[in-house]
Amino acid sequence: MEDYSLPKDSLFLGFDSSTQSCKATVLDSNLNIVTSDVVHFDSELPHYKTKGGVHRDPSDDGRIVSPTLMWVEALELLLEKLNKSGLDFGKIVAVSGSGQQHGSVYWKKGSLEKLGRLDSSKSLKDQLNDAFSTTESPVWMDSSTTAQCREIENAVGGALELSRLTGSRGYERFTGPQIRKIFQTQPDVYADTERISLVSSFMACLLTGSYASIDETDGAGMNLMDIKERVWSKIVLEATALGLEEKLGKLAPAHAVVGLIASYFVEKFHFNKNCVVVQWSGDNPNSLAGLTLNTPGDLAISLGTSDTVFGIASEPRPRLEGHVFPNPVDPKSYMVMLCYKNGSLTREDIRNKYAEQSWETFNSYLEKTSPLNGGKLGFYYKDHEILPPLPVGFHRYVLDNLTDDSLEGLREHEVEEFDGASEVRAVIEGQFLSMRAHSERFGMPNPPKRIIATGGASANQSILKSISAIFGCDIYTVQRPDSASLGAALRAAHGWLCNNKGKFIPISCMYESKSEKTALSCKLLMPAGNPELLPKYTSLMKKRIEIEDRLVQTLGR
Repeated sequence: MEDYSLPKDSLFLGFDSSTQSCKATVLDSNLNIVTSDVVHFDSELPHYKTKGGVHRDPSDDGRIVSPTLMWVEALELLLEKLNKSGLDFGKIVAVSGSGQQHGSVYWKKGSLEKLGRLDSSKSLKDQLNDAFSTTESPVWMDSSTTAQCREIENAVGGALELSRLTGSRGYERFTGPQIRKIFQTQPDVYADTERISLVSSFMACLLTGSYASIDETDGAGMNLMDIKERVWSKIVLEATALGLEEKLGKLAPAHAVVGLIASYFVEKFHFNKNCVVVQWSGDNPNSLAGLTLNTPGDLAISLGTSDTVFGIASEPRPRLEGHVFPNPVDPKSYMVMLCYKNGSLTREDIRNKYAEQSWETFNSYLEKTSPLNGGKLGFYYKDHEILPPLPVGFHRYVLDNLTDDSLEGLREHEVEEFDGASEVRAVIEGQFLSMRAHSERFGMPNPPKRIIATGGASANQSILKSISAIFGCDIYTVQRPDSASLGAALRAAHGWLCNNKGKFIPISCMYESKSEKTALSCKLLMPAGNPELLPKYTSLMKKRIEIEDRLVQTLGR
């Protein structure tokens, strides 16, 4: 039997360059966590003046960007922190990473040369200060490209056709429409760009000192890649911008090796010169890897700045809502995903306004209000929402004739506000009733075999209790809430193994026999809720979707 063990005493480093921070997780050869650290953008790099890691453009509704250089500085600061903590960089044999999906970086002509001759006596930030044709990177929160989405859809034969081709209809946050907007509104920036990276491939460029490929999984979040053939789609490229293929470079599988770590990091942090950099991918694909999600019927829910729900499918069946990406750890299957922009920040907003800015108060309100909230339904959109496609706004309804026995024939009327405790329950029930409804529409299991929860809010037992009641299944979690950097470290080990064996190896070979003893073990956090509640939540969900569909007809973008 073939030996799939990792070299003894070796370490595997995974990064997560997310919206609000840059994290690192280091695994040993038994896949246990050795150390981890984080750099928070707002508090530790205050000179960029970000709020929640981004800048909101007051002059352009929905335009949200991040300073590209901030990500460069954060990477170096994080490595310095790990260095101070005593990490032996010489033992790291592979590095990979996760980047917030859909963010894009524009390398100025001549930057490849700069990358290739980085001087370890100077900082990365100072040397790459003028390497970008625009200093601002559009990120996933941006919703200012509606016109470009429609133009690309129309050029290929409609929204459903674009979804069949690329795995998703035109989405404002996707990189293709973002590139088209720059091509149309800042032609000088586009003309001066020699390479366009995603956040994931951008960080891999820094580590290798050369241009890294975009990986197929993150590439699927651009509205530019043919999902079945896994190559750039000529028809979509032509509909997006002139000469785009040359600026994107080639695609690569997520398990492929980009190259060796740049001499800059060997000299400055004493990395082993033979350390390989494995393709970086998006944060959601890395979470899927970190959660060891490999069984159809399981669902993962990530509760972060955005909330996402994802599962695994053997065949891509794109629809008008949701997304299909290649599975980052299995070239033969796909991951399906739904994304909600109003996640943690919207929950925090309600907490600050109605629960004394305290999670303790928020949770006590959630515990003391009864399930179904006495028929109070809330729709909370602090930011333009992706699913459903609704603008900023808050909508509250009370169901007039809600009784414990029946939810049939419900009528609702709109109100201005609820009491504080009801607002708290309404935001939680609203978010997860919507999530359940859309995931069922997309063909995900109902009820799921189990849910694996991750992200910051997965540590909140009161929120998990509501989710288990609404979905009617057990909720598990991994050892760490930040599964993206854990998944990246696991993918570093997986990429190293595939490279070492000269062929693709299923990732489960690394942990199947020992996952209970590793950082990947799942534990039951919350058993399924009261089974009598499930049919009531099902009826409430149907009523909510009816109201939601009406809101989309009148207000939808």
